[in-house]
Amino acid sequence: MIIDAYNTAQNERGRSDYLTGVRPGEDPPPHTPFDPRRILDRMDAAGVDMAMVCSLAQRIENDFLIDLVQRHPDRLFGFGQVMPQDDDALAEVERIAEAGMLGLKLHPTLHGYFFSDHGLLDPVYRICREAGIAVLVNALDDPFCSPFMIEEIAKGFPEVPTIIAHMGAVWNVPDAILVAERNPNVYLETSATLLSDVRRAYARLGPEKIVMGTEWPGHDFDLERMKIGKAITDDADRALVEGGNIARILGISVPA
Repeated sequence: MIIDAYNTAQNERGRSDYLTGVRPGEDPPPHTPFDPRRILDRMDAAGVDMAMVCSLAQRIENDFLIDLVQRHPDRLFGFGQVMPQDDDALAEVERIAEAGMLGLKLHPTLHGYFFSDHGLLDPVYRICREAGIAVLVNALDDPFCSPFMIEEIAKGFPEVPTIIAHMGAVWNVPDAILVAERNPNVYLETSATLLSDVRRAYARLGPEKIVMGTEWPGHDFDLERMKIGKAITDDADRALVEGGNIARILGISVPA
């Protein structure tokens, strides 16, 4: 099975230029409910069997995502999201886990906290450990969530799979590779990375610590698969990156 580890879907776009796609001074378009065929058709075109969906950090929509994956359980699985500093954050992590979400996405940069903050992150990780869900950290090269900050928390919770989204692109890729190399529970996700980044991670780590992610709709599934195909030419290794690893990490059943 081809399983994509990182994509976004949003139903409420509000007034954000980033979410609505309008030019400054224009009015946002009228609201129309999210059409699942938008992502499913692109998955079909690229031969992707299942895909993770989560909220963009500009707008957290856990209820929408819970409903979306419940309506398409054979194609989509969800990661919820919280701001750890919110008073109800821990209760919300418990709720999304009980609703069947397989993981938690965290975005320190947009939500304003350092990932090395044990007071914020340790309680979140404890609930993820108890619930058996993974953590994905949106980690481009910025000071809020450097790979070594992620390691500071993840190393204390070896039972919680921790996925470094974008593997610290652009400048933090070497550090992300090092953190994944020395922490068995840390994995690297490929969206927004260069072909050379994936090749470098593969050469250093082998295929078992890398998961393919597209971050649709900002990128497209067929292009990400092309990148992975060029970086990892061995069929068995590529099968792990394109689905086998994330299935193992999240406990997704894969037909024999």
